[in-house]
Amino acid sequence: MDIDGLLLKVEEKYKAQPHSTIDGLKIEFDKQWVHLRKSNTEPIIRIYSEAESEVVAEGLANKIITDIKEILNLNE
Repeated sequence: MDIDGLLLKVEEKYKAQPHSTIDGLKIEFDKQWVHLRKSNTEPIIRIYSEAESEVVAEGLANKIITDIKEILNLNE
């Protein structure tokens, strides 16, 4: 899997949002954010999110996971 290509597609989807590509991809949504970073030791993408509550942060992370599945054409 081309993780760098995947991150570019996610970045393109959220190009209207403030974002940074330092050490992965960090996308800002008002007072919350999500950071996607490929692991150097495991075949995974780590997703970190921060918001005013754990529930909102989890919702944001799950939204990005859904976006990734759509980009990769993975249907559950």
